[in-house]
Amino acid sequence: MTRSLAQVEEAELGSLPGPPPADRRSERAVGIACLLATACGWALNWVAMKFLLQVWPPLFARGLAGVVAAAGLALVAVLLGQSLRVPRAATPRLLGAAFTNVFAWMGFSSLCMQWVSVGEGALLVYTMPIWATIFAWPVLGTRPTRRGIAALLLGVAGIGVLLGGQSFAAGSGQLPGVSLALGAAVLFALGTVLNGAPLPLAPVASTAWQVGLGCFPMLLLGLAFEQPQFGALTPAGLGAMLYMTIFPMGVCYLTWFGALRRLPPSAASTGMLLVPLLGTLTAAALLDEPFGLRQALSMVLTLSGVTLALRRN
Repeated sequence: MTRSLAQVEEAELGSLPGPPPADRRSERAVGIACLLATACGWALNWVAMKFLLQVWPPLFARGLAGVVAAAGLALVAVLLGQSLRVPRAATPRLLGAAFTNVFAWMGFSSLCMQWVSVGEGALLVYTMPIWATIFAWPVLGTRPTRRGIAALLLGVAGIGVLLGGQSFAAGSGQLPGVSLALGAAVLFALGTVLNGAPLPLAPVASTAWQVGLGCFPMLLLGLAFEQPQFGALTPAGLGAMLYMTIFPMGVCYLTWFGALRRLPPSAASTGMLLVPLLGTLTAAALLDEPFGLRQALSMVLTLSGVTLALRRN
């Protein structure tokens, strides 16, 4: 019989043996901290990408940043004494996770901008929490609760208000971009649900493999089709590249997988609605982009939804 998320959590709390309640609360607090760190890092990447895309194309830039980040994570894993050897039985899961969590999420969302505007792409990509909530029911048996649905509706309403000024007309010329943006949302949501159970690898080693396997094809495709000009990199672009390599492609993937290990997929995915909100606030502060009543209302709705999703009964 399908159980609600609240019933699942109650059963887990009542089962023995298991960690004491204080340890569970501590784990949840760590999960929320990881989620907020991920949202902030990925949100700031919007500003970094604005600088970087002035000189380098998206697939090449993200692919190179990810490959370098993966190499750095692999070095950190070795220094920490973590084995990089992948058990043969885990290889299919690792490849699937790299495709959904990295290649589709970062690659498809970058490519879609060739056919749709940034606002339109974000509106489609951040339907991800809806798909995660839908997938969690048949895959994990976690039926959406009334509170979870209310949190999701508040968050989606906030993003809708934020991007409401974008005129969206999905003509035939925009169909590839719409398809790629929705593909990124659906596949990342599926990865969020499927990867709640960690791979049989140490955390840093697992992240290094996923980022590397997901970004290496992006780098190859970028070199083959985008024809980047290496000498075009400016000091601002270099700074953006360093930021994207260290944080969004490195640290933030570590914190994202840490959040998935400690929070329900629906709560983690709803928390990701903070990314476009924080990206807008950052752009307003650093790039003098407009911030008015619509943005303020979006902030209130989105934060209300995320707070409701992360709140325990």
